[in-house]
Amino acid sequence: MKKLYEKSEITFAIVWIVVYCVLQSLANPLNKKIGIAYSASAIFCILQAVILLVFIRKNSLLKRYGLCKSSAPARQLLYYVPLIILATGNLWNGLAVHDSLADTACHIVCMLCVGFLEEVIFRGLLFKAMERDNEKSAIIVSSLTFGTGHLLNLFNGSGMDLADNFIQIIFATAVGFLFVTIFYRSKSLLPCIMTHSAINTLSTFANEAAYAVEKQIIHILVMIALTVAYTLILTRTIPKSQCANAGGGADK
Repeated sequence: MKKLYEKSEITFAIVWIVVYCVLQSLANPLNKKIGIAYSASAIFCILQAVILLVFIRKNSLLKRYGLCKSSAPARQLLYYVPLIILATGNLWNGLAVHDSLADTACHIVCMLCVGFLEEVIFRGLLFKAMERDNEKSAIIVSSLTFGTGHLLNLFNGSGMDLADNFIQIIFATAVGFLFVTIFYRSKSLLPCIMTHSAINTLSTFANEAAYAVEKQIIHILVMIALTVAYTLILTRTIPKSQCANAGGGADK
């Protein structure tokens, strides 16, 4: 794995994206066979997360991939209040428990790991591999790849319909731009990992029973508007000069 990384960081990132998508697709039928929702998904995610984290730590890449404290003061990121709002969005309609204890536990574990994996793979590996050549292209590609990657949910047996998947892609793309902006401007991926994991995990307890279509549309539009607004604010409150001086190389 280290040889591939040293040979081509972009190839290394693409391989991780492909492996992640393939394993998640394979996990869905296995979950059904096991009889516990997200059981195989959780196992695959845990293994991937451990392998990736060990590789990053072993090769002193924690700072490069943002697994460190932010270089920007919290006030410049509005004390992360918009992220807290986004993280709790799935609870705006109340809480509900839909599954058994085993199903719920596996879902939570899986979603926590997904938050870590997707941030490190898309915002860490992919973005950093492209950043040295063209920062704007790196931001756009990492965000669009993350968003359109959710198309996989139409074909991997997750049961998601076309309309829900379309909304998911739009929101994921907007969130992708926000998170890569946070990483690029603050040099820390930790706020993104925590927010992503919280959004996914709290979806386990989302009360969608009485969610009318109109209410769903309003909800997602508010979330997207907040995401876009916060992204634009951060591009103005954290100067590019600060980004350039913040570093971002390997750990010492």
